[in-house]
Amino acid sequence: MGNLQGKRIAITGSRKMMEMSMMVQKKGGTAFERPLQETIKCTPEDMKASIEDVIANGTDWSVFTTGIGTSAVFEAANALGLTEPFQKAIAASRIATRGYKTVQELKKYGLTPEAEDGDGTNAGLLSALEQVDLRERRVFLQLHGEPVPALEQGFAKKGADLLYVLPYKTTVPQPEIVTKLVNEVIDGDIDAVLFTATPQVRVLFQEAKENGLAQQLAEAFNVRAAAGSVGKVTTGTLNEYGVNRVIAPEYERMGALVVAVDEFFKAD
Repeated sequence: MGNLQGKRIAITGSRKMMEMSMMVQKKGGTAFERPLQETIKCTPEDMKASIEDVIANGTDWSVFTTGIGTSAVFEAANALGLTEPFQKAIAASRIATRGYKTVQELKKYGLTPEAEDGDGTNAGLLSALEQVDLRERRVFLQLHGEPVPALEQGFAKKGADLLYVLPYKTTVPQPEIVTKLVNEVIDGDIDAVLFTATPQVRVLFQEAKENGLAQQLAEAFNVRAAAGSVGKVTTGTLNEYGVNRVIAPEYERMGALVVAVDEFFKAD
Protein backbone atom coordinates (compact mmCIF):
# COMPACT_ATOMS: atom_id res chain seq x y z
CA MET A 1 0.00 0.00 0.00
CA GLY A 2 1.27 3.47 -0.85
CA ASN A 3 0.67 6.95 0.45
CA LEU A 4 -2.54 7.71 -1.44
CA GLN A 5 -4.89 6.20 1.13
CA GLY A 6 -8.01 8.36 1.18
CA LYS A 7 -6.73 10.57 -1.67
CA ARG A 8 -8.93 11.42 -4.65
CA ILE A 9 -6.85 11.44 -7.83
CA ALA A 10 -8.18 12.71 -11.17
CA ILE A 11 -6.63 11.35 -14.38
CA THR A 12 -7.04 13.62 -17.40
CA GLY A 13 -5.56 11.65 -20.31
CA SER A 14 -7.65 9.12 -22.21
CA ARG A 15 -4.57 7.09 -23.20
CA LYS A 16 -3.70 4.37 -20.66
CA MET A 17 -6.53 5.56 -18.42
CA MET A 18 -7.20 2.07 -17.05
CA GLU A 19 -3.53 1.35 -16.34
CA MET A 20 -3.05 4.62 -14.49
CA SER A 21 -6.26 4.11 -12.50
CA MET A 22 -5.00 0.70 -11.38
CA MET A 23 -1.65 2.18 -10.32
CA VAL A 24 -3.43 4.85 -8.25
CA GLN A 25 -5.60 2.18 -6.62
CA LYS A 26 -2.57 0.03 -5.77
CA LYS A 27 -1.12 3.05 -3.95
CA GLY A 28 -4.34 3.26 -1.93
CA GLY A 29 -6.00 6.13 -3.76
CA THR A 30 -9.35 6.50 -5.47
CA ALA A 31 -9.02 7.21 -9.19
CA PHE A 32 -11.47 9.51 -10.95
CA GLU A 33 -11.54 9.33 -14.74
CA ARG A 34 -11.70 12.89 -16.07
CA PRO A 35 -10.62 12.65 -19.74
CA LEU A 36 -9.89 16.12 -21.10
CA GLN A 37 -8.15 15.05 -24.29
CA GLU A 38 -8.62 12.41 -26.96
CA THR A 39 -6.23 11.81 -29.82
CA ILE A 40 -7.72 11.18 -33.26
CA LYS A 41 -5.46 10.06 -36.06
CA CYS A 42 -5.80 11.92 -39.35
CA THR A 43 -6.28 9.83 -42.47
CA PRO A 44 -3.57 9.27 -45.08
CA GLU A 45 -5.66 11.43 -47.42
CA ASP A 46 -5.49 14.27 -44.89
CA MET A 47 -1.67 14.13 -45.08
CA LYS A 48 -1.37 13.32 -48.77
CA ALA A 49 -0.81 16.88 -50.04
CA SER A 50 2.03 17.56 -47.57
CA ILE A 51 3.72 14.21 -48.24
CA GLU A 52 3.48 14.67 -52.01
CA ASP A 53 4.83 18.22 -51.69
CA VAL A 54 7.94 16.97 -49.87
CA ILE A 55 8.47 14.26 -52.47
CA ALA A 56 8.01 16.63 -55.43
CA ASN A 57 9.88 19.66 -54.11
CA GLY A 58 12.14 18.34 -51.36
CA THR A 59 12.81 20.04 -48.05
CA ASP A 60 15.93 21.55 -46.51
CA TRP A 61 14.94 20.57 -42.97
CA SER A 62 12.52 17.96 -41.66
CA VAL A 63 11.33 18.65 -38.12
CA PHE A 64 9.58 15.91 -36.15
CA THR A 65 8.08 16.74 -32.77
CA THR A 66 6.46 13.56 -31.40
CA GLY A 67 7.01 9.83 -31.71
CA ILE A 68 3.34 9.08 -32.36
CA GLY A 69 3.20 11.80 -35.00
CA THR A 70 6.34 10.60 -36.74
CA SER A 71 4.94 7.08 -36.86
CA ALA A 72 1.61 8.34 -38.23
CA VAL A 73 3.26 10.30 -41.06
CA PHE A 74 5.35 7.34 -42.23
CA GLU A 75 2.33 5.02 -41.93
CA ALA A 76 0.35 7.45 -44.10
CA ALA A 77 3.12 7.48 -46.70
CA ASN A 78 3.04 3.68 -46.71
CA ALA A 79 -0.75 3.59 -47.10
CA LEU A 80 -0.44 5.97 -50.05
CA GLY A 81 2.22 3.76 -51.67
CA LEU A 82 4.81 6.53 -51.23
CA THR A 83 7.13 5.06 -48.59
CA GLU A 84 10.27 4.90 -50.71
CA PRO A 85 10.16 8.40 -52.27
CA PHE A 86 9.04 9.99 -48.98
CA GLN A 87 11.77 8.33 -46.95
CA LYS A 88 14.30 9.28 -49.62
CA ALA A 89 13.20 12.94 -49.48
CA ILE A 90 13.44 13.03 -45.67
CA ALA A 91 16.84 11.29 -45.71
CA ALA A 92 18.13 13.91 -48.16
CA SER A 93 17.21 16.69 -45.74
CA ARG A 94 18.70 17.78 -42.45
CA ILE A 95 16.59 16.49 -39.55
CA ALA A 96 15.67 18.06 -36.21
CA THR A 97 13.64 16.43 -33.44
CA ARG A 98 11.88 17.05 -30.15
CA GLY A 99 11.62 14.23 -27.63
CA TYR A 100 13.42 10.91 -27.18
CA LYS A 101 10.45 8.92 -28.54
CA THR A 102 10.74 10.82 -31.82
CA VAL A 103 14.42 9.87 -32.15
CA GLN A 104 13.57 6.21 -31.47
CA GLU A 105 10.84 6.25 -34.10
CA LEU A 106 13.10 7.74 -36.76
CA LYS A 107 15.70 5.04 -36.09
CA LYS A 108 13.20 2.50 -37.44
CA TYR A 109 13.60 4.18 -40.82
CA GLY A 110 17.38 4.52 -40.61
CA LEU A 111 17.13 8.26 -39.96
CA THR A 112 19.25 10.18 -37.45
CA PRO A 113 18.60 13.79 -36.39
CA GLU A 114 21.28 16.42 -36.75
CA ALA A 115 19.69 18.66 -34.13
CA GLU A 116 17.83 17.60 -30.97
CA ASP A 117 16.15 19.51 -28.18
CA GLY A 118 18.00 19.34 -24.91
CA ASP A 119 15.01 19.21 -22.61
CA GLY A 120 11.98 17.77 -24.41
CA THR A 121 10.42 21.19 -25.06
CA ASN A 122 9.59 23.22 -28.16
CA ALA A 123 11.79 25.99 -26.77
CA GLY A 124 14.63 23.49 -26.55
CA LEU A 125 14.08 22.51 -30.17
CA LEU A 126 14.21 26.13 -31.33
CA SER A 127 17.31 26.67 -29.21
CA ALA A 128 19.03 23.73 -30.92
CA LEU A 129 18.43 25.47 -34.26
CA GLU A 130 19.34 28.95 -33.02
CA GLN A 131 22.57 29.15 -35.02
CA VAL A 132 21.05 27.60 -38.15
CA ASP A 133 20.25 29.96 -41.02
CA LEU A 134 16.72 29.11 -42.17
CA ARG A 135 16.10 32.14 -44.36
CA GLU A 136 14.15 31.00 -47.43
CA ARG A 137 14.85 27.39 -46.48
CA ARG A 138 12.03 24.87 -46.83
CA VAL A 139 11.07 23.32 -43.50
CA PHE A 140 8.74 20.33 -43.26
CA LEU A 141 7.20 20.59 -39.76
CA GLN A 142 5.24 17.83 -38.09
CA LEU A 143 2.81 19.44 -35.66
CA HIS A 144 1.46 17.57 -32.67
CA GLY A 145 -2.27 17.49 -32.19
CA GLU A 146 -2.99 21.18 -32.51
CA PRO A 147 -1.41 24.39 -33.80
CA VAL A 148 1.66 25.39 -31.78
CA PRO A 149 1.99 29.17 -32.23
CA ALA A 150 5.30 29.49 -30.34
CA LEU A 151 6.93 26.83 -32.51
CA GLU A 152 5.47 28.06 -35.76
CA GLN A 153 6.34 31.68 -34.98
CA GLY A 154 9.86 30.64 -34.04
CA PHE A 155 10.45 29.22 -37.51
CA ALA A 156 8.64 32.11 -39.18
CA LYS A 157 10.91 34.63 -37.43
CA LYS A 158 13.91 32.81 -38.85
CA GLY A 159 12.48 33.30 -42.34
CA ALA A 160 11.70 29.65 -43.00
CA ASP A 161 9.32 28.55 -45.74
CA LEU A 162 7.09 26.26 -43.69
CA LEU A 163 5.18 23.21 -44.87
CA TYR A 164 2.99 21.65 -42.17
CA VAL A 165 1.66 18.17 -41.61
CA LEU A 166 -0.84 17.41 -38.84
CA PRO A 167 -0.90 13.62 -38.32
CA TYR A 168 -3.36 13.63 -35.44
CA LYS A 169 -5.76 15.99 -33.72
CA THR A 170 -6.63 16.42 -30.08
CA THR A 171 -10.28 16.85 -29.17
CA VAL A 172 -12.30 17.24 -25.97
CA PRO A 173 -14.39 14.03 -25.68
CA GLN A 174 -16.82 15.26 -22.99
CA PRO A 175 -16.99 19.05 -22.48
CA GLU A 176 -19.14 18.63 -19.36
CA ILE A 177 -16.28 16.71 -17.71
CA VAL A 178 -14.02 19.75 -18.10
CA THR A 179 -16.50 21.97 -16.24
CA LYS A 180 -16.91 19.31 -13.58
CA LEU A 181 -13.16 19.04 -12.94
CA VAL A 182 -12.67 22.81 -12.73
CA ASN A 183 -15.30 22.94 -9.97
CA GLU A 184 -13.95 19.84 -8.20
CA VAL A 185 -10.46 21.31 -7.95
CA ILE A 186 -11.65 24.73 -6.77
CA ASP A 187 -14.11 23.20 -4.27
CA GLY A 188 -11.44 20.91 -2.79
CA ASP A 189 -13.13 17.70 -3.91
CA ILE A 190 -9.97 16.43 -5.65
CA ASP A 191 -6.57 15.95 -3.98
CA ALA A 192 -4.47 15.69 -7.14
CA VAL A 193 -4.83 15.94 -10.90
CA LEU A 194 -2.51 13.96 -13.18
CA PHE A 195 -1.77 15.72 -16.47
CA THR A 196 -0.15 13.54 -19.13
CA ALA A 197 -0.03 16.07 -21.99
CA THR A 198 -0.05 19.83 -22.51
CA PRO A 199 -3.48 20.06 -24.25
CA GLN A 200 -5.15 18.77 -21.08
CA VAL A 201 -3.82 21.78 -19.14
CA ARG A 202 -4.93 24.21 -21.82
CA VAL A 203 -8.42 22.72 -22.05
CA LEU A 204 -8.93 22.91 -18.27
CA PHE A 205 -7.72 26.50 -17.93
CA GLN A 206 -9.55 27.72 -21.03
CA GLU A 207 -12.79 26.43 -19.50
CA ALA A 208 -11.93 28.13 -16.21
CA LYS A 209 -11.07 31.38 -18.00
CA GLU A 210 -14.39 31.44 -19.86
CA ASN A 211 -16.13 31.32 -16.48
CA GLY A 212 -13.84 33.82 -14.75
CA LEU A 213 -12.27 31.09 -12.61
CA ALA A 214 -8.72 30.80 -14.00
CA GLN A 215 -7.08 32.57 -11.05
CA GLN A 216 -9.07 30.55 -8.53
CA LEU A 217 -8.10 27.35 -10.31
CA ALA A 218 -4.39 28.22 -10.23
CA GLU A 219 -4.63 29.16 -6.55
CA ALA A 220 -6.37 25.86 -5.77
CA PHE A 221 -3.49 23.95 -7.37
CA ASN A 222 -0.91 26.00 -5.50
CA VAL A 223 -2.60 25.54 -2.13
CA ARG A 224 -4.77 22.40 -2.14
CA ALA A 225 -4.93 20.06 -5.11
CA ALA A 226 -1.56 18.79 -6.30
CA ALA A 227 -0.86 19.23 -10.01
CA GLY A 228 1.02 16.22 -11.34
CA SER A 229 2.85 16.65 -14.65
CA VAL A 230 4.32 13.88 -16.79
CA GLY A 231 7.14 16.07 -18.13
CA LYS A 232 8.82 19.41 -18.83
CA VAL A 233 6.49 20.60 -21.60
CA THR A 234 3.37 20.00 -19.51
CA THR A 235 5.04 21.55 -16.45
CA GLY A 236 5.90 24.64 -18.47
CA THR A 237 2.28 25.03 -19.56
CA LEU A 238 1.07 24.74 -15.96
CA ASN A 239 3.59 27.43 -14.97
CA GLU A 240 2.25 29.68 -17.74
CA TYR A 241 -1.19 29.50 -16.16
CA GLY A 242 0.16 30.43 -12.73
CA VAL A 243 0.56 26.96 -11.23
CA ASN A 244 3.89 27.02 -9.40
CA ARG A 245 3.54 23.86 -7.30
CA VAL A 246 3.96 21.03 -9.79
CA ILE A 247 4.92 17.42 -9.02
CA ALA A 248 6.85 15.82 -11.87
CA PRO A 249 8.97 12.65 -12.13
CA GLU A 250 12.61 12.63 -13.18
CA TYR A 251 11.79 10.28 -16.05
CA GLU A 252 8.86 11.28 -18.26
CA ARG A 253 6.68 8.21 -17.86
CA MET A 254 3.07 7.87 -16.72
CA GLY A 255 3.96 5.24 -14.13
CA ALA A 256 6.72 7.45 -12.78
CA LEU A 257 4.19 10.29 -12.45
CA VAL A 258 1.98 8.18 -10.16
CA VAL A 259 5.03 7.28 -8.07
CA ALA A 260 6.06 10.96 -7.81
CA VAL A 261 2.58 11.99 -6.62
CA ASP A 262 2.56 9.11 -4.17
CA GLU A 263 5.89 10.35 -2.75
CA PHE A 264 4.51 13.89 -2.53
CA PHE A 265 1.77 12.71 -0.16
CA LYS A 266 4.22 10.71 1.96
CA ALA A 267 4.63 13.56 4.44
CA ASP A 268 0.87 14.07 4.74
